[in-house]
Amino acid sequence: MRLSAMGDVAMTVPVLRAFVKQYPEVKLTVISRPFFKPFFDGIPNLEFFAFDEKERHKGFPGLLRLYKDVKKFKIDAFADLHNVLRSKIVSQLFAFSGKKRATVDKGRDGKKELTRPENKIFKQLPTMFERHAKVFAELGFPLDLSHPIFPDNAKLDSAILEIIGDQNQKLIGIAPFAQYDSKVYPIDLMQEVIEALAQNPNNKILLFGGGKKEIEVLDSLSKPFKNVINMAGKIKFQQELHLISNLDVMLSMDSGNAHIAAMLGVKVVTLWGATHPYAGFLPFNQSLENALTSDRNQYPKLPTSVYGNKIVEGYEEAMRTISPEKIVNSIQSYL
Repeated sequence: MRLSAMGDVAMTVPVLRAFVKQYPEVKLTVISRPFFKPFFDGIPNLEFFAFDEKERHKGFPGLLRLYKDVKKFKIDAFADLHNVLRSKIVSQLFAFSGKKRATVDKGRDGKKELTRPENKIFKQLPTMFERHAKVFAELGFPLDLSHPIFPDNAKLDSAILEIIGDQNQKLIGIAPFAQYDSKVYPIDLMQEVIEALAQNPNNKILLFGGGKKEIEVLDSLSKPFKNVINMAGKIKFQQELHLISNLDVMLSMDSGNAHIAAMLGVKVVTLWGATHPYAGFLPFNQSLENALTSDRNQYPKLPTSVYGNKIVEGYEEAMRTISPEKIVNSIQSYL
């Protein structure tokens, strides 16, 4: 069970792919929000169960119905990959019925030590993938994540091809937004990154985002260049996943798009402001070398947050210490 958020749900996918490969006799049932179902398409021995937050599974009575609904799948063990009140309740209900259960340890104490302003313990914490694997190990299914499995590049339909045109160019995805401003690279510097990449006619830059304000910004970023295309609002979510699977590299903030690209086997360059990959959220199978972080010499309190939701006065411009040239070089190293 993992209900949200997008990036967190995407981080379960590589672990589940490893599971079904190493334990082909075991059937998995994933409980999550219906929007995330495409993440799990094509994974053998996996059934998706849609969590209905607004009606059937709303509130405590809804969680009782969820337990009864899922119980019909003859569950032998319950893996709580969320560790929130909802998932704890469902997990406890399975425990009452005599089933094995295990809950992910989010490592909250270690994350507090990493992000506190004083007496900071700056060290790499276990990744969320390692934490998820530990849950399955506790249930009797130890996992080896060292030989990752990824789906083949999806075949692009005519609607996508009509928008992006020539496929002979290198496809570079850029997702310049995140939930919190402290994780968003300054737009004027992102314009410089895009301009540098667009100068090479062999590159095609595809911009990803959503919502009216983001689309307006992406339109302004793409307008000056023939080989830069704003994909936001033009294709459906599943088409977007297919397109991302065909990228040569994705540039993303510490956000869901980074984890989506990584779960599809795409190389990812990530930019980090208030957060840091040491908290355990480096995208799956990606190089720490291409996780570009803000300068801790200038901003010694970094990271100031696990999720980027804390505002620290004087740290608003921290991401300006990541130069556009460094970003472009990291992207080109993958091309």
